[in-house]
Amino acid sequence: MATERFTDQMQAYGRWKTQVMEAILRYQHWLEQNKMTDAELELRLIELIEQMRSDRLTIAFVAEFARGKTELINAIFFSEYDRRLLPSEAGRTTMCPTELLYDTASNQSYIRLLPIETRLEDTSIAELKKHPINWTSMTLDTSSSEKMAEAFREVVRTKKVPVEKAQRMGLYEPERDARQVTDGLIEIPLWRHAIISFPHPLLKEGLTILDTPGLNALGSEPELTINMLPNAQAVVFILAADTGVTKSDMEMWSHHVKALNHDTRHARLVVLNKIDTLWDELKDEATVNNTIKAQCSSAAKMLEIDPRTVFPVSAQKGLLAKIRHDQALLVKSNILSLETILSTDILPKKQEIVRDSVVNEIGGMVKESRDLIASRLADTSKQLKELMNLSGKNEDVITHLLKKTRQEQVIYHKSVEAFQANRKLFNDHHHLLLNTLSLGEMDSLMSATRKEMSDTWTTVGLKNSMKQFFEVIANTIKQASDQTDKINQLVLALYRKFNEEHGNTDVKPKIFSINKYKRDMERLLHEAEAYRNSPVTTMTEQSFVIKKFFISMVSHARNTFFNAHQDSENWGKAAMAPLVARIKEHKEQMEKRLESLRKINESRDTLQARIRELQRSTEQLEQQLAQLNGFLDILNRSLDSFVTPSANVSRISAA
Repeated sequence: MATERFTDQMQAYGRWKTQVMEAILRYQHWLEQNKMTDAELELRLIELIEQMRSDRLTIAFVAEFARGKTELINAIFFSEYDRRLLPSEAGRTTMCPTELLYDTASNQSYIRLLPIETRLEDTSIAELKKHPINWTSMTLDTSSSEKMAEAFREVVRTKKVPVEKAQRMGLYEPERDARQVTDGLIEIPLWRHAIISFPHPLLKEGLTILDTPGLNALGSEPELTINMLPNAQAVVFILAADTGVTKSDMEMWSHHVKALNHDTRHARLVVLNKIDTLWDELKDEATVNNTIKAQCSSAAKMLEIDPRTVFPVSAQKGLLAKIRHDQALLVKSNILSLETILSTDILPKKQEIVRDSVVNEIGGMVKESRDLIASRLADTSKQLKELMNLSGKNEDVITHLLKKTRQEQVIYHKSVEAFQANRKLFNDHHHLLLNTLSLGEMDSLMSATRKEMSDTWTTVGLKNSMKQFFEVIANTIKQASDQTDKINQLVLALYRKFNEEHGNTDVKPKIFSINKYKRDMERLLHEAEAYRNSPVTTMTEQSFVIKKFFISMVSHARNTFFNAHQDSENWGKAAMAPLVARIKEHKEQMEKRLESLRKINESRDTLQARIRELQRSTEQLEQQLAQLNGFLDILNRSLDSFVTPSANVSRISAA
């Protein structure tokens, strides 16, 4: 079954991560044994292991209310509880964003709820997550599915507050919400954000499910669209067959989902839910299927996507079929086709993302070590062959070889001097890049923008300040990108010259790219424009607009700059490292070679001893090379190679 396939793939992904972490630890031990490590490298390896441990696969579900979004989550992930686990009813259910995960750090089951009043504070959700004191915590009893389902109902609770208070929190817009006001009161969510931790098998393997509210909530909580959705590996956008593609569906798609298409790290799946509303016993199956197909084509045309990427399903019938073990109804609900995509497309793509970031970095380190050992082995083999050829030769031959080696050493020292001059040029350019990405300049811009926004008396003035802020940011990122291109060209030229002078082909530079930060800023600019031009912004109190702009968009821009600066700084330290290591290695090998020839010239007894020493070194180097190749094999293994047939997913019954 597709559900089991998804579970198999998640478990395989967990096994792959475990083996990668073990390979990193073994590589760390290998470096220590061979005296090839330093404090900076040790720290980076520890950070990589921690990064792997905290890695999660996040799937976000996005839809306007009453599209059956929460029911779809129940059907795909939680049917083994033999009931509807998450609250899902007709009408509007999800009132606050909800993250479902398993907190491996605390190893506890709980529900943490962030009071809605925190919207009045100058603190982002990301920052509030670091301080549990801000949250209301409830222990989650997982002994029965009934107790769990009852506890989850807390997430959807609401309360009535005066319209003025709702407006201050950005939860009231007169044109949209006036009809909902009764006696000066309006109903709002009790909670701003919810985190649910419990030991479901998929959640324990690192799956995080993000259940989002409708368009109005997305618009009033920019952090959702700026931080949470872009950090998800897959965004499932849900439409309903009984409503078609509505104006609010299109607005949500255009502003919050479609923009993610520019980043290949994210998958977008479009689901046409509630196809059971089109089932008609008075029509034959072919006619019903054609109606569903026509609905999918119509939705695809409006969203401007391939009709084959729209999945028609019935979440409610799919959940019912799984609970009743009704295979015919399960097939008819088409829920399995969506689960198959999650297991065969989303998970492998997630592995590629991790491999591109963590594994590529550790793989690059291992490859550098392997290339260094291979170079050392080539030098040792060359020396061994040279010395074996000296057996029986007269002193003149040895003297000639000694003289030739000293001449090579002089030439080599000159090339190293030229390299050091070019290295200084690289450092100067790199320093300019770090200055461009300086947080000091960013903080000054933030302070000036905030003062300008606070001093303005008009909405137009507020919006202009927002626009000017991002224009400066965009220009700065462009400057950094141009500088990066120049530095990369310099690095390539340095490596090319070094390789040509010393006959190397395997010493390759690590090129730095700022493209992901450019994409992040482009997406942020898109969100800022949507926020700037939103009627909600126009109607909302000025202090709240400024607050929201800064705790979501501006703080995210600052984080992007910080990460770009950190990555640039780390790259600057590592860019020349392979060449420096080769120079050091070559110097040591040349000195050993000269010392050997000098001793051999003085005493022929030294020759055989040195040959035996080089033979032992050759064997050790070959073993080291094999170990490093083994590490690389593990890092590059595909996800499917870790998949093993699993037993059926056990049913979780009520206690």
